[in-house]
Amino acid sequence: MKWWHNEKVSVVWTVFRIWLGIKWFEAGWHKVNDGFDASGFLQGAITKATGEHPAVQGWYAAFLKDFAVPNVELFNFLIPWGEVLVGLGLITGLMTIPALLAGAFMNLNFLMAGTVSTNPILLTVAVILLFTGRGAYFWGADHWIMPYLKQNLLHKKDHHKKAIVV
Repeated sequence: MKWWHNEKVSVVWTVFRIWLGIKWFEAGWHKVNDGFDASGFLQGAITKATGEHPAVQGWYAAFLKDFAVPNVELFNFLIPWGEVLVGLGLITGLMTIPALLAGAFMNLNFLMAGTVSTNPILLTVAVILLFTGRGAYFWGADHWIMPYLKQNLLHKKDHHKKAIVV
């Protein structure tokens, strides 16, 4: 067992995971409750792609202009609920790795849209937790659910192979 998978060290990863989850949950919950419209954010990001030293790359601004803006209602739904679900996953330690990947992906997109804020810190914590692997969810729901799923999925897979061979 690697040192970062140790149950005592995993307490540290759990604190970081729950802290990160609370940040995501709070951000999403405010958007869900207060109503969220990404239109202004998207237009602001597109504007940041101009000038001598643009904060947003031209290809990303084109993506925002040609895809995100015409589909703003989709983003108005995906962003707040994605943040809430990432937060819940990280707080409970359920689907931890997918939650970390989704959160990191959102942080990366916010950064590419020219918004620094807390995104570098949140992204860094997510990447560290991804590197710790199961150490990040040793104290979480995945610690009990993942072995159960592996056992049942592998059992069904082996049973399926035997049925085909026979």
